[in-house]
Amino acid sequence: MAGDTRGTAKAKGKGSSAGKPAVKAATEVEDPDAGRVNLVVVVGEVSAAPELRELESGRRLAALAIRSRGADGRATSVPVTVWEPAGWVEDLEPGTEVVVVGGVRRRFFRTATGTSGTRVDVEAAFIGRAGQRRQLDGAMRRVEAALEALMP
Repeated sequence: MAGDTRGTAKAKGKGSSAGKPAVKAATEVEDPDAGRVNLVVVVGEVSAAPELRELESGRRLAALAIRSRGADGRATSVPVTVWEPAGWVEDLEPGTEVVVVGGVRRRFFRTATGTSGTRVDVEAAFIGRAGQRRQLDGAMRRVEAALEALMP
């Protein structure tokens, strides 16, 4: 999730100013994801009551759709997965405005008939009701930290 901080640490080579190639210390490793971030912020209304599921592992999830408007005014429905949702998330009603901070995930699955499928959604690291300043401040700190990690 937006809680994903992979790619925030960068290996720094040691070199001389004489134009010789940089030599890395034995413990330093190049991170192929350095400089990349999977960060999504969605603000919008809940389209329908969350679909609640309990997996065989015992983990719970809430699947919901957030209707959000782009700069052009067109609405789009964004599927969101919330792992181990708080009670208030389970009780969300259509029309409730929320803020979601997370990352894009592509999931692969098999249906009951044995065919395979995929689904792309936002895996929430944070969800809060719009208008709840304290919750939203925490979300903004997460977003700012993820973006700050991209700066050299």
